[in-house]
Amino acid sequence: MVYAIVRAGGRQEKVEVGTIVVLDRIKADENGNVELAAVLHVDGDKITHEAKALAKIKVVAEVLNDLRGPKIVIQKFKNKTGYKKRQGHRQEQTRIKITSIA
Repeated sequence: MVYAIVRAGGRQEKVEVGTIVVLDRIKADENGNVELAAVLHVDGDKITHEAKALAKIKVVAEVLNDLRGPKIVIQKFKNKTGYKKRQGHRQEQTRIKITSIA
């Protein structure tokens, strides 16, 4: 069993080949691929966590589509002053599929 922990979008995700992950918006290269930085690599009983060894490991993913997350409503209210403010936000996200860990 080969898997890797990758750093993407301020979070860490456990990925294997074929895993579909939703991350914060990532810009793909001209082929539609993205390379992610590995934090930990596990290949059976062999665990790699040193920075020198991890620099040689490539985790490549293809971008499936870009999407937007659910709407978050921010409301502010101050009592007795008539102050009300309503604001919304939708996070831009990217759905990727891991194609290789080498």
